[in-house]
Amino acid sequence: MKTQKSIPTTKVERSAKFVKTGIQIGGNYIKHYSKKLFNPEMDREQLNEDNATDIYKSLSELKGSALKIAQMLSMDKNILPKSYVDKFTQSQYNAPPLSGPLIVRTFTKNFGKTPEQIYDNFNLTSSNAASIGQVHQAMLNGKKLAVKIQYPGVGDSISSDLKLVKPFAFRLLGMSERELSIYIKEVEERLLEETDYELEVRRSVEFSEACKNLSHVVFPKYYPELSGKRIITMDWIEGLHLKEFLQTNPSQELRNKIGQALWDFYNFQQHELRAVHADPHPGNFMITPDENLGVIDFGCIKELPDDFYHPFFSLISTDVINDKNKTIDAFRKLDMIHADDSPEQIEFYYKSYREMISLFAKPYTSSTFDFSKPDFFEQLYMYGEKISKMPEFKQARGVKHFIYVNRTNFGLYTILHELKATVKTDTFKPHVGLEQI
Repeated sequence: MKTQKSIPTTKVERSAKFVKTGIQIGGNYIKHYSKKLFNPEMDREQLNEDNATDIYKSLSELKGSALKIAQMLSMDKNILPKSYVDKFTQSQYNAPPLSGPLIVRTFTKNFGKTPEQIYDNFNLTSSNAASIGQVHQAMLNGKKLAVKIQYPGVGDSISSDLKLVKPFAFRLLGMSERELSIYIKEVEERLLEETDYELEVRRSVEFSEACKNLSHVVFPKYYPELSGKRIITMDWIEGLHLKEFLQTNPSQELRNKIGQALWDFYNFQQHELRAVHADPHPGNFMITPDENLGVIDFGCIKELPDDFYHPFFSLISTDVINDKNKTIDAFRKLDMIHADDSPEQIEFYYKSYREMISLFAKPYTSSTFDFSKPDFFEQLYMYGEKISKMPEFKQARGVKHFIYVNRTNFGLYTILHELKATVKTDTFKPHVGLEQI
């Protein structure tokens, strides 16, 4: 893959990139409607393909929060047309990597030394390039290491980038202005944390220690003394990403084993730690040669406060959902039903959200769940498509915590579906009692 020799880092440079992309998209629309004059039956497939290509190319060159948004959107099969999902999925595994001189400059700026002065051996060609940074392989004292290097200017450009992304997101998602602002604010907070590599190292050590007794889940060792604000050094974990793993045609037994490890990893965190690894895209996991799940990135952590955790998980793990008054009370606490809603609106949102929660909670309502069956996912996608077209859902509803909690759980469901795994879902249960609801 061709390397990238520079990244636009100033507001002016990055704004110019967005303006250029906007002009290209405008041109795509003109081209589409010109053709449609001669062929009224023509659909939007080619238009979506052209727009997706232009937007992804721009975001991948900008890196950082702009590309991270694409990565997040690619995980939600409901939100975008297939052309965008297919194109944006590339950001889960590989974006254009930075050139060697830029990497050396980053090390010199952070450590006052080149990579060769720090490690016995350092490969200037990256092994993996994603949205916030890229990974290089190194050797030190006979040990193979993974060195994650943050792209220049990523942390400083988050707020301005998100303002620039907003018009694209507004058009693609069809959200109201207020809803999009709530979404963008929560995303901004998490992204600022993701660019703080010193925080990531501390969290990585804490979470890997807290989760060390989970079966078939392994973590790299982290080296704070070889890490800094823009660089993280950890052990190299050998293994295959999910896509590569599935190409080996693994047995159903092994699929179930990896799926169980993934389910336990997430639900242990949600219910025992009340904070969760909130970036469940396949690029953050490896399946090791000894059939374990390797977790290689703790950059995005979402904490679950009591005033969200108790009402939300009471709806999916107790009989609260069968009591209309208690369900409406939980919906109020979660800002899904508002104080000024009319009786008709309360009834509408009660029925709609009850259907949504009941569907989402299916894996939790029995001791085991088969994620290979397409029916469950078809129902989820159909419901998502249905509400996306309803004007009642164009206004902001639900507390901000839903953004990352939904992303986490639907991301988990999607990976388990790709694995076609059957898992025991009662290994770590929510800690909610009626007195806490």
